[in-house]
Amino acid sequence: QVQLVESGGGLVQAGVSLRLSCAASGRTSSTAARAWLRQAPAKEREFVAGIVWRTVTRYIDAVKGRFTISRDNAKGTMYLQMNSLKPEEPAVYYCASRPIATSNVVTNLAAYPYWGQGTQVTVSS
Repeated sequence: QVQLVESGGGLVQAGVSLRLSCAASGRTSSTAARAWLRQAPAKEREFVAGIVWRTVTRYIDAVKGRFTISRDNAKGTMYLQMNSLKPEEPAVYYCASRPIATSNVVTNLAAYPYWGQGTQVTVSS
């Protein structure tokens, strides 16, 4: 089993930046592929960004150019740098991982068996 713990959420004004972290512990071999997902109030949980090992990344169109996903394998930590946050982006942000690394980032949420508890991001206009 792998345990994932998110941190870094909070209340920010629109237009500012925030960096989320996701620390992994336990069976870190189950974190070959990792992702950030979010769920806004009354909406379905959605894929935001993913990373396989350290170099293969993928983003949804809504965050391209503003969000950057990265990971430090030595620390077992993944990050999501969020710039220019928008008022419509408050949500609970979750990190997730899967043990299988593929050449592309998988966006299907069901493919990620390990999830953190989430961290709340609130954006005020």
